[in-house]
This record gives sequence, structure tokens and C-alpha cells, in this order.
Amino acid sequence: MRFKTKARTVRAGTTGAAMLFALAGTSALAADYPVLAAPPPPPSAWQFQAIGYGWATAINGEVGVRNLPPVDANIDFRDVLRHLDGVFMGSFLAKNGEWMVMTDLVWAKLSDNALVKPSGNRRPVLAALLPGAYVELELRQLIASSIAGYRLPFVSPDLELYATAGVRYNRLTPQLKATPGLIPITISRGRVEDWADPIVGVAAHWRITDRWFLNALADVGGFGVGSQFTAQGFASIGYQWTPSISTSVGYRAIYTDYRDGGFLYNTTQHGLYSSLAYHF
Repeated sequence: MRFKTKARTVRAGTTGAAMLFALAGTSALAADYPVLAAPPPPPSAWQFQAIGYGWATAINGEVGVRNLPPVDANIDFRDVLRHLDGVFMGSFLAKNGEWMVMTDLVWAKLSDNALVKPSGNRRPVLAALLPGAYVELELRQLIASSIAGYRLPFVSPDLELYATAGVRYNRLTPQLKATPGLIPITISRGRVEDWADPIVGVAAHWRITDRWFLNALADVGGFGVGSQFTAQGFASIGYQWTPSISTSVGYRAIYTDYRDGGFLYNTTQHGLYSSLAYHF
């Protein structure tokens, strides 16, 4: 009985040692076997830019409301600064492969005044005697653009050239106040005008060096759908300070010829441009 019990004890101890050895061997094999981790997600193909900019805008043209005579709206940038009540300017750009999408927003409120004298072609003496009318113009303007572009095949990898199409939305809230020189009565006219213009054009980005680059954009539109005709031209040269930050300076101009009943807005807005962009 003792022998059997002792034998069982030996066998049990041997079995326990074998199990410990087997477990240890299994642990060692598990430690040596490479663990396959989940692969990292591929980087996004989208590239984005958020851009804040300043546009030193001057306005040249004429504006007319209802039956009042058109007023020459020739306002240089210094006048704009003096009469500017508020402004916001910014754009957002996204690229993915051959495609690009860009939105742009300009909002501003300004005012100006002018003295309108009658024409002296037929009665110069009468025109010299009449004091004319004092006219005040207040204008709130919104320009919102959205375009999509497809990259055209080109030999140089440093030049991205896109054919673009989109829409430019305009909203104008002009207010005209006229005070005739001989009659102490102020005539006030105002209205809200908004329209959307289809636009087509081209956009380009040229990497001159690893740091320097050139951006350009041009479009035409309107075609009687909204305005009679509209066109835009833009060019800037920029510098990439870091992978995330760049700045640029350039020039921008937008021409619009819109007519609706007694309303006339035939102007060119143009001026120097500077921007700060965040890339991500």
C-alpha cells in the first residue's frame, strides 16, 4: 500500500513537472512567435486649406436705383477704409487626386456720397446756376463663390492646372438718398438685389521651388442668367513657411454688369490681396 501510494506520488509529481515544463515551453514559443498587429489606416487622400485674407478693394463704375439717375461709384481704397463699417473675407480649398473644390466668401458694408449736377451739354448757363443734388449711397454686399475643378494633364509635375465650373452668388442691399439743391426734401430709395451667375474658368498652382509658389484663377460667367456678364482675375505669389503655414500677396479684380428693371450695378472691384493659409 505504501509502495503504490509512493508510486502514485512519484507519478503525480512527474506528471506535474511535465505539465509545468510543457506550459513553460508553450510560453516560450508564444513569446518567440511574432504577433501580427492591425495595419495603420492609410493616410487620407484629401488635402485642405483654410485661408483668411485681406482685399484692399477699390470700386469703379456706376450704381442706379429705380428712377434716380445712376451714380458714379468711384471709390478708392482709402475711401473704402474711411467708410467701411464691417468686413469678412475667407476661403476654403480641398483637393483629392485630380479633383479640387473651393469656396470663397466676401461680406462688406460701406457708404459714400456725391454731388450730381445736371448735364450742361444743351443748357450750360442753367447747369452752372443749378446747385445739383446731394446723393448718399450705402451698400451692403455679399459675394459667395463655389467652384469644382478637374486637373488637366500637363507635362510638368510642379504645375497643377484645373478646368473649373461653379456659381458666384451676389447679394446687394443699396440705399440711395438724394437731396435736390433747390428743394429741401430728401428722396430715399432702396432695395435688395440678389442673383447667381454660372461661371467657368481655370485655376493654377505652380510650385516654383520647395518654398515659393504661384496661384492664379480666372473665370467668366453670367451670360444673362443672372448678370449680363461677370469676370474675375486673380494672381498671387506665396511662400511656404512650414508644412502647415503659408502666406501670399497678389492682385484680384471682379467685374459685374447686372441690370434688373430700374436697378443698375455696373462696377469693377479690384485691389491688392494678401492671405494667411493653414494647410492640413
